[in-house]
Amino acid sequence: MEESKSQPQSENSEGLLAGITSPTDVVAPQEVTIDHRVPEESDTPADRPAWWPENFWKKEDAEPDLEAIAKSWTDLRKQISQGKHKAPVDGNYDYAAFGSVPDTDPVRQHVEGWAKEYGVSQAALDSLVGKVVELNASKAEVSNFNAAEEKKSLGANSDAIIKGMVDWANGLVNKGVWGPDDFNEFKVMGGTANGIKALMKLRQSYEGRIQMNSAPIDGAPSKDELYQMVSDPRYKTDVSYRAKVEKMFAAQFQN
Repeated sequence: MEESKSQPQSENSEGLLAGITSPTDVVAPQEVTIDHRVPEESDTPADRPAWWPENFWKKEDAEPDLEAIAKSWTDLRKQISQGKHKAPVDGNYDYAAFGSVPDTDPVRQHVEGWAKEYGVSQAALDSLVGKVVELNASKAEVSNFNAAEEKKSLGANSDAIIKGMVDWANGLVNKGVWGPDDFNEFKVMGGTANGIKALMKLRQSYEGRIQMNSAPIDGAPSKDELYQMVSDPRYKTDVSYRAKVEKMFAAQFQN
């Protein structure tokens, strides 16, 4: 009988079942718990990333200012397309930003020379000039407002009062009583309503009561009409009418 030939077994005796694990060897899956609650927002404001520009970060809201950065990018593209991101090749700047400031203005002449000397871009020049013009306009508005308030403090005849005091000061200069320096000091002291009033008291101390001539206020009665109102019988019998007339007299002859 022929001896049967058998294949040699591999080193792994399990053969075809190699790698199969028994139930006891299988690790049971762990139970997973899913939290369906919405995470609570933190009260701590977000910090600006180091790579994000500080001037485009809303500190109060702790978030990027996307609108500002978009506008900045649009403005930059516009400047580049118009060539304003660099100095003019021929050195001829556009001075439209100066507006109504005359060519002879010393500040304007200095800025124009500075721009050419250092070759600043047209955009930088426009930005600088625009800010300076804006500040000067604001300063002028404040100055005019203060002048109006000072005149209001002098009363209805403020223009006549100021003119009368200036004429008086000029008279002292013409007479040789005052010199140029004295007149300059007069202008400094008379630059406010309180200063004018103080000078008037000084003048009245040796001239007596000062009569200021002025044009009648629109809608106000003339001097003759005021005297007629005093002659009216109501001036003696009607308290409110008399008070009204006296008030108009004070406005007409106020010093």
